[in-house]
Amino acid sequence: MTALVDYAITDGRIARITLDDPARRNALSDAMLDELLAALERARDDDTVRVVVIGTSHDRVFSAGGDLKAFASATPPIEKYAGLDRFPRLFTLLGAMHKPVVCAAGGDVLAGAFGLALGCDLILAKESVRFGCPEINVGVFPFMISALIYRNVPRMRANQLMLLGDTITAAEAATLGIVNAVVPDADFDKEVTAWATRLADKSPLLMRLGKDALDATRDMTLPQALTALQAQLGLAFTTEDIGEGVAAFLDKRPPQWKRR
Repeated sequence: MTALVDYAITDGRIARITLDDPARRNALSDAMLDELLAALERARDDDTVRVVVIGTSHDRVFSAGGDLKAFASATPPIEKYAGLDRFPRLFTLLGAMHKPVVCAAGGDVLAGAFGLALGCDLILAKESVRFGCPEINVGVFPFMISALIYRNVPRMRANQLMLLGDTITAAEAATLGIVNAVVPDADFDKEVTAWATRLADKSPLLMRLGKDALDATRDMTLPQALTALQAQLGLAFTTEDIGEGVAAFLDKRPPQWKRR
């Protein structure tokens, strides 16, 4: 069986996870999701990996989202329901990766893939791509990804996206704060590599502590979050990397992180 997700390491530190089912516009089938989950777990567990980049082999589509043919199949509803845990596991895993995850939106990001992108830490988009959740146009609703949309998009615009099924341009997504950068198509690969390299240069230990803190506190009340963050900062003070980072800054030299 041909792999639907490609996994490669570049620069010895960057895990490149590529959705690679162009004939089906990278539909997030059960098989695709299983391979994506496995690839993310592989990157999470590899201490040499500093940053993860999720991209596409398709020149116009990142992913068209969920597998609509599977939605409309004659598979018994109880079996369909049992398979729905893949999306919650995916979104939970993205938050608990311990290292930054970049969505390289080199093509249109639609439906369930919009949730995948929003689950990442950073989104870089080609100038030509579009984002949206058009499920309502084919008699479906973006149930699973609505939780991520409401956490990342202003409520009324979120409603507009989900209830009308319209798509928005990369520039509009940037205006809404959904993407971090919109890049001319010709410069996209170079810019993704530049961002990934900058992330990989940071302290992997402090990046892990920081990402874990963000994941743990994002839905806490303010008092709960401050208590948890105080403890995490106290833990950070015990690391050698804080001292090295400050010393390197004062000495005007690149830091030499202790943990690889």
